[in-house]
Amino acid sequence: MFLGEYPYSLDERGRVAIPPRFRDEFKVGLVLSRGLDRCVTAYSPEGWERLISRLDALSFTQADARRLQRAVYGGAFEVELDRQGRVLVPGQLREYANIRQSVVIVGMRDHLELWDAAQWDLERAALEADTPEIAERLHG
Repeated sequence: MFLGEYPYSLDERGRVAIPPRFRDEFKVGLVLSRGLDRCVTAYSPEGWERLISRLDALSFTQADARRLQRAVYGGAFEVELDRQGRVLVPGQLREYANIRQSVVIVGMRDHLELWDAAQWDLERAALEADTPEIAERLHG
C-alpha cells in the first residue's frame, strides 16, 4: 500500500527517485501517465492492469469514455527504475504536470502521484481547508 508524502528533486536529465520503501513494487517496471488533477500517476504493472480493466469496461459508444481513455492511454509511458531507484519522467508528463525541479511523491493506496511541489502545496492547502465538507458531501 502506497501512503505518505515524499519530497524529491528532478535531476538534470528529468529523473526522480522513487521512495526506497516502494521500489520493490516497481522492480519489473512501472507505468507513468497523466493524472486527472495535473499530476503524474505511477502504477505497478499489476495496478495498471486493474486500472485499464476498469477503463476498458466503459462503453466505447460514449464520447466521455473515449475521451477519458485517450487521456489516460495517450499519456502513458512504460518505464523502468535505474540502479539508483530513479525513473525518467518523460518531458510530456513533466510539462503536463508543470514539474520543474521540486517534486512531491504522494502515496494513493494503489498508485503514486508525482506533483510539482508548488502545485502540491496549493492542493494540500485546499484539502486542509475543504476536507470536512468533502467528507460530508461524499457521505451523503
